[in-house]
Amino acid sequence: MTGPFQTERLTLRLTDESDAPFIQELVNTPQWLEYIGDREVRSEEDAARYIREMMLPQVRRLGYGNYTVLLTADGTRIGTCGLYDRKGMDFPDLGFAYLPKFHRRGYGLEAAQKLIELAFTHLDYERILAITVPENIGSQRLLERLGFAREGTVRLPKDEVELLRYALDR
Repeated sequence: MTGPFQTERLTLRLTDESDAPFIQELVNTPQWLEYIGDREVRSEEDAARYIREMMLPQVRRLGYGNYTVLLTADGTRIGTCGLYDRKGMDFPDLGFAYLPKFHRRGYGLEAAQKLIELAFTHLDYERILAITVPENIGSQRLLERLGFAREGTVRLPKDEVELLRYALDR
């Protein structure tokens, strides 16, 4: 499931080291820092290492992972959307993050719908999970618009934060 994949307005392609400047910007936005956490990515070199060590191993192992979301019209990188294999979760986890200036334009919904479709049809998953901190109301609303239902809470291994757990069945 390497792509790239197209929607009406977007292109989703696997994140690679050429995305390092964008990833550096994204992971240092106030929303990322508040809702996802500080990944200590302070430079493009840090971002390239983060991509190499945190994103690409899953792609090599499973054939899917983190996708950079671009506006098809001009190639502008606007966010990421992916399916993640997380310890402590029995199905893939849908995750997403966008630069603040691209919030509330339907891009998150459009990209996530494409990955959900691919997960159910190409990867043959019966279920997809999603997690978020309780404070991230925007993510919760998007998950509900995508058809996810809240299933309670989960605490991932080596993590002190209790997260809301959502699920979507095929």
